[in-house]
Amino acid sequence: MNMKFRSGKCSLFLAIKGAIFICCVFFVNRSYAETAKQNNSAAQYKKLIAEQQKEFQIQRQIIAEQGKELEQLKLRLDALTNQAVENKTAPVKQESNKPQIASAKSNNEPLTSSNKLPSKPVGQAPPGATEKPRPPEIPRLSETVGGVLTRKGNIVVEPAFTYAYTSNNRVFLNAYTFLPAIAIGLIDIRRVKQHSLIGTLGARYGVTDRLELEFRVPYTYRTQSQIARPVDLSPSAFDQAFNSSGNGIGDLEFAGRYQLNNGTGGWPILVGNIVATAPTGKSPFDIKYIQDTGIPGFSFAAEMPTGVGYYSFQPSLTALYPTDPAVFFGNLNFSYNAETSTNFGKFNPGNALGASFGMGFGINERSSFSLGYSHKHVLDSKINDSTITGSTLDIGQLLLGYSFKYSKQTTFNLSLGIGTTTDAQDVTLNFRMPMTFGLFDG
Repeated sequence: MNMKFRSGKCSLFLAIKGAIFICCVFFVNRSYAETAKQNNSAAQYKKLIAEQQKEFQIQRQIIAEQGKELEQLKLRLDALTNQAVENKTAPVKQESNKPQIASAKSNNEPLTSSNKLPSKPVGQAPPGATEKPRPPEIPRLSETVGGVLTRKGNIVVEPAFTYAYTSNNRVFLNAYTFLPAIAIGLIDIRRVKQHSLIGTLGARYGVTDRLELEFRVPYTYRTQSQIARPVDLSPSAFDQAFNSSGNGIGDLEFAGRYQLNNGTGGWPILVGNIVATAPTGKSPFDIKYIQDTGIPGFSFAAEMPTGVGYYSFQPSLTALYPTDPAVFFGNLNFSYNAETSTNFGKFNPGNALGASFGMGFGINERSSFSLGYSHKHVLDSKINDSTITGSTLDIGQLLLGYSFKYSKQTTFNLSLGIGTTTDAQDVTLNFRMPMTFGLFDG
């Protein structure tokens, strides 16, 4: 019995000792596994830190290169600024070493030289260093004032519409007086009103950046009404109305404009102009007049002319002085009107001297307006070398203009002329819509 107890106790002791050994082996193996895992994680972190340090070195190298490029760009900018101050207009040559901009990849990928964008010039040179100064654009007030010269190779098609109104009251006295305010004889009183509608299609072509040529074809419609009454001291005198009209092709116009200088050194920009007119419209010398009016000494035209009946040439000089946002302008012109043959002899229309001046003001990038004055003095006309007394004319107009740039190719231009002298038209309203084709992208 005692032997059995000892044998059971020994077996229990061996079992406990085996369990303790197994537990020790398990914990030792687990400790070794955790230590190996920690050593593996540390190696991965070291590897990741080494890669990040390598990427940082690459990025620092690229930043250093970009810093050098920025220094070069700064030096070029300073050189261009000094050149602009010295009023030099020679184009700046770009160096072969053009700056490049590095682009960063996503997902923390390293930056390399292969990730750089294609090289291209950074910024733009000052306007004065790349192109020559051009006349500023202001609302067109006449054929010689306003607008801007057409660029080389461009074509500008310009439809236009003009309305003009003229009124005139005339009193003709063929009598004698024997008391103040009492006249005996024929008194002719007339009131004349004339409306003119002119549609024009013009085209301009830029031969060079300084020279443009223009051709215009007008179509004219005119009406005239006259109310006449002879005062002959008889109760039978009454008002009589006479109306006439005419339409057709007007006088063809040819024009050329050339920019004479660059406008540097404090000088205004000078533009030379020449406008020539060919008498293709119906001449006033070919119009028939109705004599049988019932009023002694009174006659009226059976139809209205659409042209002037003679050749004319008008050279002029325009000066433009920009002072942002305003532009001051002035124009001097001389009109030579050629002699022509008529059914009553040689008719020599008087030559004319004219001048205009004013100011254009830019409201914003698309809108501008102008204000000016024009005056023309027409010398005496002659028939068969005999001067026609009282044939001098003084034509003065107050000019208002507005321009709106509808698009890069199309501009709306509206101008108004208000007569300031008795010989001038009362009102002239002109609308133009120049459309540019082959626009230069400078």
